[in-house]
Amino acid sequence: MTNFKHFAKQLLNWRFRFLCGLVLAAVSALGLGVGLLSLGPALSLILDPENGMNLIQLAQEHNASNAFPSVPEGLIAMLPEGRFDGVLFILIGLGGLTIFGGLANFFHQYISAWLAMHVVARVRYKAFTHVLYMPIAKVAKLGSSEFVSRIIRDAEALQVGLLVLMGRSVSQFTKGIVAFIVACVFDYRLVIIALLVLPVLVVTLQVIGRRVNKGTRASLSAQQELLRISSEAVQGLKAVKVNTAESTIEKEFEKENAQVVKSEMKVRVMRALSSPLMETLAILVLGTLAGIAAHSIIDGSLQFNRFLLSIGALAVAGSALRPLAGLVTEIQAAEAPAARLMELLDAETEAVGGTESMPSELNSVSFNDVTFTYDNKDAPAVKSFAVRVPGGERVAVVGPNGSGKTTLVSLLPKLLIPQEGNILVNGTNINDIELNSLRTHIGVVTQETVLFHGTIADNIRFGTSASDEEVRVAAEHAHAHEFISELDDGYDSLVYEQGKSLSGGQRQRIAIARVLLRNPSIMILDEATSQIDAESELYIADTLEKYSSGKTVFVIAHRMSTVQNADRILVLDEGELVGNGTHHELLESCDVYRRLTETQLTTAPSNA
Repeated sequence: MTNFKHFAKQLLNWRFRFLCGLVLAAVSALGLGVGLLSLGPALSLILDPENGMNLIQLAQEHNASNAFPSVPEGLIAMLPEGRFDGVLFILIGLGGLTIFGGLANFFHQYISAWLAMHVVARVRYKAFTHVLYMPIAKVAKLGSSEFVSRIIRDAEALQVGLLVLMGRSVSQFTKGIVAFIVACVFDYRLVIIALLVLPVLVVTLQVIGRRVNKGTRASLSAQQELLRISSEAVQGLKAVKVNTAESTIEKEFEKENAQVVKSEMKVRVMRALSSPLMETLAILVLGTLAGIAAHSIIDGSLQFNRFLLSIGALAVAGSALRPLAGLVTEIQAAEAPAARLMELLDAETEAVGGTESMPSELNSVSFNDVTFTYDNKDAPAVKSFAVRVPGGERVAVVGPNGSGKTTLVSLLPKLLIPQEGNILVNGTNINDIELNSLRTHIGVVTQETVLFHGTIADNIRFGTSASDEEVRVAAEHAHAHEFISELDDGYDSLVYEQGKSLSGGQRQRIAIARVLLRNPSIMILDEATSQIDAESELYIADTLEKYSSGKTVFVIAHRMSTVQNADRILVLDEGELVGNGTHHELLESCDVYRRLTETQLTTAPSNA
């Protein structure tokens, strides 16, 4: 339970509310205890009509015996003289205590829920922000569904455990303890016998708890796989249909769904066992007590009314403590999601870099024998790459599929970290530059444009606090203003999930507007025009021609026009630099480049 305890301690971040909750639970339980203790006088008034005493006489006899606590004389003077009036007095007092205890219990439950939800909200926020700052390679390796499952589902399961711990567990425990103390007041000998069953109870709960914890962890893992399969299938529904892969996805889902049921049933069986086991132990204890008490009553060592009161108080204690068996299993079940959340929160985040600032004007970008290998690969994706790019130069990066082009440009904004070599900007290692400063001066447009649910304006200013006018100017430069103005709501038009309300060319122009708005020193275009129409490509080419002047631009392209217009072309093959020069130079000196121009590099569309 180490991980769950870690999060449970965070309840103390709101120490005053936490203490108020405990006090209210105690007040509610004390109301029950006073009610049980008042049964003694009530029984004396009712069960012995000939020799019974009224409340005043009972109180005076109690004080005369020097029993604790004594009844104040002022209170004795306020007690009714008649025995029936005394019964009514006790019943009215019990009613008042019930209402008061109910209110205390309500506020205790309210505070418990408030604390649990606020702790989990903070944990959920920390988990989400932690993922945002994790290395992208780690996130990509585990998959988005892994993290979404932990942030949402595991946090929800943790909240259930905290609610049980602070709410029902405290309430039931305090009531059970108070009733237990009352039973001791009536007859401590019976209570001692009842305690003999406690070790058996503890061992039973531990065994059940361990099995519940194991089953819950397996269930959460299976649910995570269900989430992954569902997300991939729904987001890629078009690919599923055109490849007639419905049955394949269906079988995968059915398999994981069955695993969820299997794991959940193990947990439910253990939880279901806890209650009858506790009831069986309770019946055995009460039966034993009844036999011992009968012998004591017959030989005159125990009064029958005190036996009834003691057994009644123990029964109340048992009924209050019995649900704790189920509640303990629920708390044990919260250990598994707590452990998964702790694993996430303990995961390594990106290094923030040094203290240097990224220069706004670049003299050069140098790659010095850079090598990068993915965790699941043996061969490097980029191997001993070395080149110096003067500031303001437009560089095209070409190569066969899988040659390491995207990996190379991902190293510059430190989306990936090389295992060997280093990258210098104006002679400064990018590891010595503060990470946020580095990325602020690098604009990236990828082949798969990422847009978020919100307005077009929000998507253009994403990550900045730009004004509406600055957003409009950036859109004009990116040739996006024309189609945006034709929409019913213009810049306030909502973008559907993943930008599906826009065409590919429109999405790319919004992405370029987003980059132009940041006015970066370095621009990276990773096949930004590979999946758009000819008109959009011409617009984008015009934008880059006008607004990339003075910027260092890295372009991964498959259009011949884009490659030929570059100041320099870098040719990659299996992660190695095999060509460096202009189009004409490489046609004469680089076999890989010649093959690319014949097979992969396509001719740019004309204006016709």
